Amino acid sequence: MSRNITVGLDGSAESRAAAEWAAREAKLRGLPLRLVHVWEPVPEPMAQAQAPLLGAGKLRHWSERIPREAADGLRRRHPGLRVETEPIPGRPMDALPEAAKDTELLVLGSRGLSGIGGFLVGSVGAAVIAHTDTPVVMVRAGEQAADEHEMDPAGIPSAATAYRPVVLGLDTARPDDTVIAFAFEEAALRGTALRVVHGWNLPPYFAYGLPADAELNAALGRQEAAALAAVLRPWRQKYPDVEVVEESPSGSPANHVLDASREASLVVVGRRVRRSPFGVHIGPVTHAVLHHATAPVAVVAHD
Repeated sequence: MSRNITVGLDGSAESRAAAEWAAREAKLRGLPLRLVHVWEPVPEPMAQAQAPLLGAGKLRHWSERIPREAADGLRRRHPGLRVETEPIPGRPMDALPEAAKDTELLVLGSRGLSGIGGFLVGSVGAAVIAHTDTPVVMVRAGEQAADEHEMDPAGIPSAATAYRPVVLGLDTARPDDTVIAFAFEEAALRGTALRVVHGWNLPPYFAYGLPADAELNAALGRQEAAALAAVLRPWRQKYPDVEVVEESPSGSPANHVLDASREASLVVVGRRVRRSPFGVHIGPVTHAVLHHATAPVAVVAHD
């Protein structure tokens, strides 16, 4: 695996936002940035019939021009950043997972919905996430550097203030070291807190309208909080400089992570690896967070 950050670039507003986020991440990590532009070659009979508009040479020209111009702009805006470009022929949902094998982090753009609706993760993004073992970060169109930082004292967005917390959605029944380590590393890189959110479901009698047992509910809450603290204890020792905020509220895990995303610089969720080549398997919580979070989302695959 090469030590770089890779971003999928197609010239769209969302992919340009992804490239800017990836450039900032690359500088935090001290790594080069790799711009990958996937272009689908036109079958030769079609190219000949519709030349020169769809000629292979013209497509190749654009496939080289898009990342080249993007790279020039990124170098100007991020002095000292090493930027590489790589045009790749093929279908994006096939080529991007292959490109992800040769990188530490793959960054993709996603169309932002109106207001605070979050992302619109298309078929390509979902397929890449589902079939990539490398961590994937989704960045929506319009994402700005200031969005990851606290407001300045005057209440104005600024990239010069401290980072907002990194949020980790954690299932204490199946915690994975890969996901937890990624979240702690991201918080450490940003010099910010890690906010760990573990949502848990209430007992079944709530669903049937039976009287709630307040004492039992409180005991369950203490039990879930203790389980979360136990999972995080060795990580607190490993990352003593990272402030950790533990939250274990009852209710929908996805909703609690989404609420936390409104004040986050980055949201980290896991995806269990399934080796079946058919279907898109990302899990219900990760699916909901991907589509509705208001901050960039990192999906970390794990066994």
